Amino acid sequence: MRIIFGLVLIIGVGLAGFAVYVAKDRFTQYQAAIASQQDAIVPTTTVYVVNRQMRYGEQIRPQDVSAIRWPEGNVPFGAFTSEEDLFPPDTDGLRTVLRVMERNEPVLVAKVTGPGEDAGVASRLADGMRALALRVDVASGVSGFLRPGDRVDVYWTGNARGQNVTRLIQASVQIIAIDQIADEDRNNPTIARTITVEAPPDQVAALAQAQATGNLTLALVGVRDQTLSANVEVDQDSLLGVVAEAAPQGPRICTVRNRRGAEVVVTQVPCTN
Repeated sequence: MRIIFGLVLIIGVGLAGFAVYVAKDRFTQYQAAIASQQDAIVPTTTVYVVNRQMRYGEQIRPQDVSAIRWPEGNVPFGAFTSEEDLFPPDTDGLRTVLRVMERNEPVLVAKVTGPGEDAGVASRLADGMRALALRVDVASGVSGFLRPGDRVDVYWTGNARGQNVTRLIQASVQIIAIDQIADEDRNNPTIARTITVEAPPDQVAALAQAQATGNLTLALVGVRDQTLSANVEVDQDSLLGVVAEAAPQGPRICTVRNRRGAEVVVTQVPCTN
């Protein structure tokens, strides 16, 4: 009987020790999980997002935005992190949407105007840049596939050096409006009559002179194309592959002129050099 009691006691002590070991192991795992979660917590900051889809030309009002917490190290460039920046208290003007924003998308400086400004072309010009309208048609305007935000190479065709020449005069010019449309999110093809481009004053002068003296043709630049087109010029001879031949040279003749009264006498002499 005592032997059986002793065996039961030993087994009970063993099971108790095993239970303590398992509990200690689980407790250690639980502490490690809590520590890993604490390490995963990152600092956040406030970012303002739109709470509904907003399209080009709409004004942003306080009820159109919400403040959410955003990882501090991944805040999009140009995002608004305070209500005072988005709605300055010293002005009653509202910002206007320049690009479509979907629900819960951060409000970015590049997608809205300044307070009180409209969505017109003037609000989109960078410092030192000017807007110039160019006349186009279905042929010169890339068959109506241009839209605001595209870039084009501008070719001039006119008379130079007594023959017709086509020359690349400006490369990768930014289009900011098609006719009276400045919405970059419009994808419907439009047969434009004018396009408005953004350029510095010296390029504006060159484009204006080219438009007044010849015909302009636009070539659409790819969205991901970051190369600049080299100097290009094609005339009628290079187009047809005509090579100018040098005029044949005859024998060299050397002469000396002598004046005898009112008469000039020309005498041929040997060439010495």
